[in-house]
Amino acid sequence: MIELKIEDYSLATAILEQVPFNTWFAQAVLRGLSSGRVFVDRLEHAEACYIQSAYGMSLLCGESHTAEFLEALTGYLRNEHKHRVQREWLQVYPDSWNVLLRHLAEDGPIEENTRINFTFNRAFFQRLVDHISSSEQCEVVAIDKKLFYEFDGAVVPRRFWKNADQFVAAGAGFCVLQQGRPVSVAFSAYRVENYLEIGIETVEEARGNGFAIQASIALIRYCLEHHLEPVWACRRENEGSYQLAQKLGFVPSLRIPYYLLKA
Repeated sequence: MIELKIEDYSLATAILEQVPFNTWFAQAVLRGLSSGRVFVDRLEHAEACYIQSAYGMSLLCGESHTAEFLEALTGYLRNEHKHRVQREWLQVYPDSWNVLLRHLAEDGPIEENTRINFTFNRAFFQRLVDHISSSEQCEVVAIDKKLFYEFDGAVVPRRFWKNADQFVAAGAGFCVLQQGRPVSVAFSAYRVENYLEIGIETVEEARGNGFAIQASIALIRYCLEHHLEPVWACRRENEGSYQLAQKLGFVPSLRIPYYLLKA
């Protein structure tokens, strides 16, 4: 596996364009919007690439018959040299890679899950908004530089964006306040071209109060006002995110294998 310098990330663009499902996190890495690493099977006429985001998502795409690449890839997936120090979520394309992953999962640090891509139903969302009364609404504010750093959790803006200045300039997000305290956020995990992929998080003690749906509604409204397509994807095993997406008008449209690579 040959790691590319940032100025050479474009070598992986044509390979990534072959992938028919949501790849916005990988696009963000290639475009320098998010931190990450990019590997290819060879520098001249690369046929396969492995794109990692700093957040912990990765994508293996293309097809390679380069022995050195396949050997290094297999070693990394098995974590033979302990180079992987935190868990990673991997998607692959084409399907032929699933044969390798499932074989390695039999006795390696790999677990297969399912990732769901959704399609947004704008009419459903509008009906939802029309039926929410003012009494059901809570205090929702835009995420500024202070909130960017203040709100902590697994899925929060500072885990996806390089810094607060970049997020405020190029991203978007909204936070629900409860007695002045931030308890739930919905934000742009990735914003590429006219697509905005949504990330959400609610502090554990505030879950079950409808805060996530209020924050998400504010962000989706922002998308529609700015001619952006809201994007939602999640693990099927994440029941909370899966159900919330459908309440907001997102319809499951694609199921793909999603591999947890353990450290």
